Amino acid sequence: MRTSRLVLLAWSVLIVLLVVVELAELTHLFTLPVESVLGDPLAFVLALVFTTVVALVGAIFIGIYISARILSPSGFTPFEEEMLRMRTDLRDVKAAVEEMRRGPNAPPPAAPPEEEP
Repeated sequence: MRTSRLVLLAWSVLIVLLVVVELAELTHLFTLPVESVLGDPLAFVLALVFTTVVALVGAIFIGIYISARILSPSGFTPFEEEMLRMRTDLRDVKAAVEEMRRGPNAPPPAAPPEEEP
């Protein structure tokens, strides 16, 4: 499965933006003094709540993505493939038994309708 160019572009822009923010923080381009936390505790609590909500939403989306990848069908399991082979073998054995039961001089029967799996 190929990802579209738009998705690659969006992720690239997001990564570049995060790198720029990290560099800005490392160079102290925007730094709040510790006293601002003590001076305005309501803003501090709101920032914590906002960060927690964003982290929870991100975790939910990551969980949905991972569970969808794990639970997506990817073909038959080896057990199911063996059961399908056994079903075909059983159909062949039934046809051989019917042919033996009719005898060598009997006309061949009409083809039985195919069963839906």
